[in-house]
Amino acid sequence: MSDPVSALGGAMFDGFARVREMGPVGMITLRAKPDAAGLEAAIRDCIGTEVPSRRAILHANGRAAGWMSPDEFLLIMPYGETESALARIATHMTGAHHLAVPVSDARAMFRIEGARADAVMMKLAPADLDALAPGELRRTRVAQVAAAFWRDGDGFTLVCFRSVARYAFDLLSVSARQGSDPGDRTRG
Repeated sequence: MSDPVSALGGAMFDGFARVREMGPVGMITLRAKPDAAGLEAAIRDCIGTEVPSRRAILHANGRAAGWMSPDEFLLIMPYGETESALARIATHMTGAHHLAVPVSDARAMFRIEGARADAVMMKLAPADLDALAPGELRRTRVAQVAAAFWRDGDGFTLVCFRSVARYAFDLLSVSARQGSDPGDRTRG
């Protein structure tokens, strides 16, 4: 197995909010109906959570399971655990109709952090962020990029396709630039 390479080499931008690429992260797209035999055991074994309900993301021990659609879940874990997780999913779901695919190298993950992280996201996503509950995952567009994001600690975590990682990072960085915040009094 070759060494993982992040989409942007850990790029970071500091403005009125911090934007940073999170480097290589293990991700599996798991397609199965929520009542599929073995699904709950597979997610509990690999992530440590139950099957997430509609628009939810559940966290446990640095891992997460997110609801992406009625038959699609995103499993997030340390990069080096992806292959063993795929094997455990296959064991738990033997005989059940499912598809588990590693997407770690096809996705990029970003953190938008700080007291004004919401201002960065409000400029880019057509979602009511004031109504975004803790533990709620949102799939939408961020400018012209298909993305999923959720509120996490003092900011947001965002996942998008690796092929648009530079564009997404640049959008987030420009949105976090001093002077671009409507509430910022330091504009020149």
